[in-house]
Amino acid sequence: MRLMKTFGDSAKSAAAQIELLEQRGEINTAKVEATVRTILADVRQGGDAALLEYAGRLDGLRLGCPEKGDPDQPLRVGRDEMESAWKETSPELQAAMRVARENIRSFAERQMPKSWTFSPSEGVETGQVVRPLASVGCYVPGGRYPLPSTLLMTVTPAQVAGVERIVVCSPKPARETLAAAWIAGVAEFYRVGGAQAVAAMAFGTETIARVDKIVGPGNLYVTAAKLAVSHTCGIDMPAGPTEIVVTSEAGDAAGIAADLVAQAEHDPEALAVLITSNEALAEDVVAEVKRQAAGNSVAEESLAQRGFAFVTDTVSYAHELTNRLAPEHLSVDDGADMRWVQNAGSVFVGNYTPQSLGDYVSGPNHVLPTGRTGRVRGGLSVMDFVKLITIQRYSREGLERIAPHAIALAEAEGLSGHAASVVMRLKVGEVVQ
Repeated sequence: MRLMKTFGDSAKSAAAQIELLEQRGEINTAKVEATVRTILADVRQGGDAALLEYAGRLDGLRLGCPEKGDPDQPLRVGRDEMESAWKETSPELQAAMRVARENIRSFAERQMPKSWTFSPSEGVETGQVVRPLASVGCYVPGGRYPLPSTLLMTVTPAQVAGVERIVVCSPKPARETLAAAWIAGVAEFYRVGGAQAVAAMAFGTETIARVDKIVGPGNLYVTAAKLAVSHTCGIDMPAGPTEIVVTSEAGDAAGIAADLVAQAEHDPEALAVLITSNEALAEDVVAEVKRQAAGNSVAEESLAQRGFAFVTDTVSYAHELTNRLAPEHLSVDDGADMRWVQNAGSVFVGNYTPQSLGDYVSGPNHVLPTGRTGRVRGGLSVMDFVKLITIQRYSREGLERIAPHAIALAEAEGLSGHAASVVMRLKVGEVVQ
């Protein structure tokens, strides 16, 4: 982790680094796009045969070769396999999953939008109705670490929203992930990942019917595939490497460092930043980060390349810089800081709120916007699984009152058919001579 000042002799180098961080919004999928396009086209055209070929080659899926002693690994995971995984899970982890699922569910229930109507004027009624998506695909990574928490974070809000069909795809699912699927009540789970899983969910195969939307994080291939199919199938957001910003003037150096190390261990490409006007705090945090990260190879690599402690000349500039970076995870000192926070995926307030709680058990979703997408949207929520359908209804009196205004606007735009449609409705019920 590098200590960089945004004033004095090092101002120029710090400003240049900040500019680079502000340009990180575009996820560079160019190096994998050709491969991803090939996989998507093959699965779209070849269906199950192509999907299974890629799943065998890239996911290590074995459909069973008794003559070689290979175990049977059907593409679809049965509920009995999920139940066995649950029974093999320790009571401590079972309890943790129950707590996490309940908190995620409770939070999503409070996020759920409502249907409503109101009358802006006599004879006019407008409003909205809330309807769930018919089907969604939840992608759960199965790479460096098992991520049962991601299964709970993606499936649970979809269930709260009322989605009828929920599909989970995860390559080489760990026992913990299968256990989470059991307690979450997942009925449709496929042991496939990467661009091939995205293709199957977006386009459909003989075994996997297409879904309306795909959600969940993934590696560069998954992200490139989601972006490529987004004109055919809805997606939540592109997901880049993990990001953490801690903006603090009087926080605990050891606690701040622990959060920075924790998020840095997700990925060698993770971004970890401290922003403060307190130079002594910055120096203490940098020292603590080096001490705590020792031996954690992924965190050490990430922090060495993309770990920064920026010392600003004013507190207000620290706040401005934080909003410019629009981080995925943001930690601040106390509740008063929420007055200046404008751009962030999820905010963690105070010395007793480690970011890891949000990754697992707090309830707010851990699928969050990266690459400065926090400027325009928040994290995954129940809103990603519903549609708001607007409605309007007029009485004859209401139509007569507002029709002249609609006609005037239609004529101003040169759309005579629009004006005529209003006039025609005014004639309903008139006696034709």
